[in-house]
Amino acid sequence: MPFKVAFIGAGSIGFTRTLLRDLLSVPEFHNIEIAFTDINERNLDMVTQLAQRDIDSNGLDIKIQATLNRRKALEGAKYVFNLVRVGGLEAFELDIEIPLEYGIDQCVGDTLCAGGIMYGQRGIPVVLEFCKDIREVAAEGCIMLNYANPNAMITWACNKYGEVPTIGLCHGVQHGHQQIAEVLGLKQEEVDIICAGINHQTWYIKVLHKGKDMTGMLLEAFEKHPVYSKTEKVRIDMLRRFGYYSTESNGHLSEYVPWYRKRPEEIKDWIDLSSWINGETGGYLRVCRESRNWFEVDFPSWLKEPPMEYAQEKRSQEHGSYIIEALETGRTYRGHFNVVNRGVITNLPYDAVVEVPGYVDATGIHIPVIGDLPLGCAAVCNASITVQRLAVEAAVRGDDLLLRQAMMMDPLVGAVCNPPEIWQLVDDMLIAQEQWLPQYKEAIAKAKERRAAEPRIPPKKGYRGAARLPEKTVEEMAREKEAAQKAEPQGQQ
Repeated sequence: MPFKVAFIGAGSIGFTRTLLRDLLSVPEFHNIEIAFTDINERNLDMVTQLAQRDIDSNGLDIKIQATLNRRKALEGAKYVFNLVRVGGLEAFELDIEIPLEYGIDQCVGDTLCAGGIMYGQRGIPVVLEFCKDIREVAAEGCIMLNYANPNAMITWACNKYGEVPTIGLCHGVQHGHQQIAEVLGLKQEEVDIICAGINHQTWYIKVLHKGKDMTGMLLEAFEKHPVYSKTEKVRIDMLRRFGYYSTESNGHLSEYVPWYRKRPEEIKDWIDLSSWINGETGGYLRVCRESRNWFEVDFPSWLKEPPMEYAQEKRSQEHGSYIIEALETGRTYRGHFNVVNRGVITNLPYDAVVEVPGYVDATGIHIPVIGDLPLGCAAVCNASITVQRLAVEAAVRGDDLLLRQAMMMDPLVGAVCNPPEIWQLVDDMLIAQEQWLPQYKEAIAKAKERRAAEPRIPPKKGYRGAARLPEKTVEEMAREKEAAQKAEPQGQQ
């Protein structure tokens, strides 16, 4: 089955290798073409070396086409994985640190809230350029599989303005599925789930075991769990008050709603610092920076580690490879995908991007009708959809009024800041991120004039947040790795 798959943003070390392993574990795909492209030549080279070594060690005759020329990588591609982070960690730091000066304490900042909104402003115009290239040089009917955040906003823009069929993919549903099975004392494959909502705010509206709906048992099961009762306090509280468990991690979920991070003195009541994903201030930024610094220093050691094994039992639960496998081989796959609603969830907007069950086979991607979400769950999603709609239109038009309105309507930003603070926050973020926001040239010029001429509301300069942990140095990470290796039993790799 010769066809071409292109990875945009292939310098993402973990994700690229994982998705490639998943794809090449399909026996029918051992003669496909693979293209990697990235704007960072060094990262592209390092990841290509590792991935090509994996391919060679598995005995496949595939040579990765690695190029800085995006159009060359996309030429003739039937499927495209989008893995980009526009602005990299430099812009990500601004997404976290500037809102903190206004009291907006984010754990991740890549989906909603001030950071997610600005991430969308940087990413949407760039991804629409990807779509233009796909329309012009990729294979007819090329599908984009979008893993980039803010996932719903990017997927929305690509389908509405990019004119490229785009499916948003995320692993939140699978991770929550694992947790639910664990608290019920069951194996994941023994528990059937139906999720519906929007990306990172999807609800397990049915949890079935041997035909019995277990949804009503989840609250007590999570409250009694020795770990999750401490690490998932926000999710458990949302389950208590809305009746359904949410797909997203404690830290993510805490910044999408107005209740858990608006008062600094209360934030630690809702989060746990044993892992960044439980709610640490700027936690994802910290681990991303640590990982980048460590990978750059430790890259030679990566080349000495055993290559990845391409085998069915080694595949991850990421949807991407299974979708392509189903389309190409006809083997049916069921997963949860982010798609344009078009009436699938009847009490969410028709044009919004929703995360719902889907089936894939040789005839295409099929999305069954869900009907109404429970009213409370729909209300939470609708609040976020309003923000997404405003942010998408702002990014496409370069309209800073719509951008400011998106910030005002965001649940956490609106809970923490008043309108004058939000206006000034947007000015600050536009100015700081000018190099990635060409569509806002005029708005940024006016923001600079205001900053120079008008009295400023004093921001909290240097404020580190309510639950910040220090970033580890590469030396500290090296010592931890050495200690972990010494603690390993004899004979283990």
